[in-house]
Amino acid sequence: MSSATEAAADDLPEELADADAAYRDVEARIEDHGEETVERVADAYDRATDLLDRYEDQATGTGKENFKNFIQFQERFSSLVEELPEDLPERNAFEDADDRFDKRRLSESDFAAARDRLATASDIAGLLDERRDALAEYREVRREVGHALVDVREEISERERLVELGDADLDAPVEEIRDPIEAYNEAVGEAFDSFRSSASAREVLSFVAATEDYSLVEFRDPPDALREYVETRDVGTEPISDLLEYARYSNSKLDHYVEEPTALKRAVATNETYLERLDADPLRLDWPPRSAADLRWRIEELISVVARFADDEVVADLRAVQSLVRDDARFERLRTAAEAKTELSDSEREKVASGAIESELAELREKKARLEDAREEYPER
Repeated sequence: MSSATEAAADDLPEELADADAAYRDVEARIEDHGEETVERVADAYDRATDLLDRYEDQATGTGKENFKNFIQFQERFSSLVEELPEDLPERNAFEDADDRFDKRRLSESDFAAARDRLATASDIAGLLDERRDALAEYREVRREVGHALVDVREEISERERLVELGDADLDAPVEEIRDPIEAYNEAVGEAFDSFRSSASAREVLSFVAATEDYSLVEFRDPPDALREYVETRDVGTEPISDLLEYARYSNSKLDHYVEEPTALKRAVATNETYLERLDADPLRLDWPPRSAADLRWRIEELISVVARFADDEVVADLRAVQSLVRDDARFERLRTAAEAKTELSDSEREKVASGAIESELAELREKKARLEDAREEYPER
């Protein structure tokens, strides 16, 4: 969060209070007159100004048509005023405006004067729009408070994470967990490369499709057209590398290797990127590793998946990692140390050591409390 953004977030509780006060003020003024009365004044004012706008050009001047429009306007405006309830607030403003038109010829100044005389009615008529705008402003500021609250909570989580990493034992022997993980990752990568290059495309894609049953092994599903092609055509028994090579042949050359060259082009060439990117990444373990609990579940699934194509030694490497997570406390201590070494910069370590992070945390928590109080004090409308 930038300093400008932080300053804006600091001002938001006060802005929300001001927006609430503005909304309550206009609401009180409407209540003084009564909602229905304000609506009646607004309706009368809208009808009056509509007549003024429509006839100003038509009812001024000296021509025959102008005079005809003048008479029509005068009758309509007078009828509007006569129909207004006697107790309508600012009824006299409409009467004053009507008096301005009690003459044989009108000019633009008469219309301007009429609008001036309707100004007091305009103040009442505008209360509904004023309330709508005040409510929109209130809701917008309250949304900003909510967004700022999300940002501050994220900032707090980041600082707390730095404190946690700053407390890590940087001298801890992280190689105890790093070496087995790296050994497994290397072994499973080599095993999958061998499987991909020697097994048929049909076998490889069938294997990938089968991993859909394992939610923690995230292979991208084979495209339907590609999988159907390798399952139903003889060429599907050849390795993926051969299919990719065929896909780059011209149709005339490809005709010597497969039936229906266009079908291979359609199924394989259009999915060339998928096949080229198919590797062991979904089978590898992260570094720094996930938590002991997460890793425990993932390894359970990986053992079942890896055993489908790799030899016992690769599975044994995976079980060696599995044995590490049985001691949760030690594993988490080593994992936190590994994360600290990987994620913390020198400047961040210095901030943690100096107590600067704790100071920032205190300020952020205070800001969070103010924002939460504002959201609670000023409810959703």
